[in-house]
Amino acid sequence: VFCGICDLWLCHQVPSNPPGKLTTRLFGEGITNYQYGSIGLPGYLGGKPVDDPELKKKKLNAELANGRLAMMAIIGMFFQDGLTGSAWGDWANYVDSPLRAFESELGVQAPLGFWDPLGFTKDGDVESFKRRREVEIKNGRVAMFATMGYIVPEYFKFPGYLAPSANLKFADVPNGLGALAKVPAEGWLQWVALCGCYETVVNTPVDANEPGNYGKGRLGIGNMVYGIEGQSIEDPESRKRGLNSEIANGRLAMMAITGMWFQDGLTGSAWGDWANYVDSPLRAFENELGVQAPVGFWDPLGFTAGGDAVSFRRRRYIELKHGRVAMLACLGYIVPEYYRWPGDLSPSLGLKFTDMPTGFAAFQQVPGSGWAQMVAFAGTVELFQYVDDPTRPPGDFENAGLLGVPNGFLNCPPDQKKKKLSAELANGRLAMMAIIGMF
Repeated sequence: VFCGICDLWLCHQVPSNPPGKLTTRLFGEGITNYQYGSIGLPGYLGGKPVDDPELKKKKLNAELANGRLAMMAIIGMFFQDGLTGSAWGDWANYVDSPLRAFESELGVQAPLGFWDPLGFTKDGDVESFKRRREVEIKNGRVAMFATMGYIVPEYFKFPGYLAPSANLKFADVPNGLGALAKVPAEGWLQWVALCGCYETVVNTPVDANEPGNYGKGRLGIGNMVYGIEGQSIEDPESRKRGLNSEIANGRLAMMAITGMWFQDGLTGSAWGDWANYVDSPLRAFENELGVQAPVGFWDPLGFTAGGDAVSFRRRRYIELKHGRVAMLACLGYIVPEYYRWPGDLSPSLGLKFTDMPTGFAAFQQVPGSGWAQMVAFAGTVELFQYVDDPTRPPGDFENAGLLGVPNGFLNCPPDQKKKKLSAELANGRLAMMAIIGMF
């Protein structure tokens, strides 16, 4: 009832008033009603509007900004209050969170804490969590062995024969993915049999509440040699720290071995020597102009992945042209803020240079004949003055010299040319970003 009275009678928006300037309509539309002053204080209580136009504009802008911030803030408070029962969102009060079942588990470590961006655990299913944790631990352990298997053979290999019947020595087996082609069929059968035996017989869970615990003790050495029993870590805190370290190291090893496979597959070297990647489509362009620190040859969208030199030249030509136009456009935005030509821009229209606004607003002031002149000039430059020659580098015009001066009577010294062309590319890229921001 109170809100309805306020909305219908006490805080009425007259269509002729600016938005937000409210009056009462207690006595009908045709009668002068009370208005509201600063901070919404009614006129009959002494409320007066702000008279200073600048101060009024500043306060109205502040009201809008504060209102926007308050809308975001209250939504956040609603969300926190709804989840936690507290307006200030104390996480400890969110007892129904499906994540609380796992936030104290092993692997919840700084700086990310409990990190599940894909929401695998949002249903709170404990059995699914344990299964994924066992898979994570197992993959991490295998990845740690695999990482060591990449590194150790670079420094040491067993003496003697790996397969005497095949006359294959350990020293003959290359490191990395290349070793897969050297292993005889009997070796593959031995691997499969050993892994299967461990998976189905040796490594059997001993505690359903501890995924990855197979009763082998510290470092998993139990039962590896008959008669040896693995001893677990007795101190609870040391044990927790050790298990957390295993999970963290396993995660790192999974990332590491993936990187080693990727490097090995591309370069033929376990350590990813870029010089060995002779089939890379990027090598055709890695020494081109514009390959500059800190990103080097940067093509995140893979436009050059096909290695097409014609397409690369066309894109470089377009990049140069856009960069040059963008540099002129930036100057066109900045210079008029400090200097305007004297006299008339269009005598027939009585339009002076000083009458032209800066930026987009200038478009409305340019007469039709002015647009025709600009189009004709740009077309003449494009079609006749600066014409692309496929036999020359992109953007290099025969009749243009230093800074694009026509007819090339100013030429760059040869020892500075590469530096200046690289600077032009870099400045053009910066100008393209700058003019977009100005727009």
